[in-house]
Amino acid sequence: MTAENRAAIRGLPGKLGARFIDVGIAEQTLVGAAAGLALRGRVPIAHSLAAFLTMRAFEFIRTDVGIAQLPVKLVGAVAGFLSEANGPTHQAIEDVALMRGIPGMNVCCPADEAEMLDAIAVIAGDAAPWYMRFNNRQPAFRHSEPFVPGRAEVVTEGTDVAILTYGCLTRECYHAVERLEHCGISARLLNMRTLEPIDEDAILQAARETRLLVTVEDHFVTGGLATIVAEVAAAHEVSVRLHPIALQGRWFTPAMLPDVLQSEGFSPEQLAQRIAFSLSKRDNARGRVHD
Repeated sequence: MTAENRAAIRGLPGKLGARFIDVGIAEQTLVGAAAGLALRGRVPIAHSLAAFLTMRAFEFIRTDVGIAQLPVKLVGAVAGFLSEANGPTHQAIEDVALMRGIPGMNVCCPADEAEMLDAIAVIAGDAAPWYMRFNNRQPAFRHSEPFVPGRAEVVTEGTDVAILTYGCLTRECYHAVERLEHCGISARLLNMRTLEPIDEDAILQAARETRLLVTVEDHFVTGGLATIVAEVAAAHEVSVRLHPIALQGRWFTPAMLPDVLQSEGFSPEQLAQRIAFSLSKRDNARGRVHD
């Protein structure tokens, strides 16, 4: 199903025939119709621009899908920095916070197209509702672990800093790790994959085994991965040295993705510099306390 957003799925109508439904520019109708189909035994996959799907149709998602716990799969297109040249009205950078705020709603943010295809195959067979950020970027590394909801992928091992990320920025974080290693900083990279359910064990282990946790996300800092890490640490009474790299209090400047990354400080070089600086600053502060 779609709300007149066919760019990424233009080949589906010919393959699906009557099983492809376009409701037009009407996200509320999209979600309501998807809920109705789910009540009749179908498993609808509803695809639309993430900003309008999660915000314009939020009440319908909460009431028709969330309260009833229907197996509707919501797919948000051009979420986060993938919105590129679109302005604030089309930037979905609070979608994770909104969706994880609905009890029983699961949230998946694949790192690339390969992981997205693995994820949708698993999600489609799950009886729970899901929200997934659409991501068709090519991979920057070979995935070593199959997609399992609630289980993070350990991309690299490290003991100095743990970088926790998801979605389209996983590629940039991977290349930032390469740069950190050249500087003698041992970095653990965790591809969180699903933010609900979250891999609490991976977060707690990283907190115990590294000197600093860094969350990197194309989302507002409120309600996203940084908030999730803080919630997990507090629930388990674990002390966490946390440095969030996210959008704080403003929308990003519209541009094509490489320019957005550079402008907002999310290129691999900038991420490596920001992480190394935070690590050194915290180490210096700890040294002064010990003295």
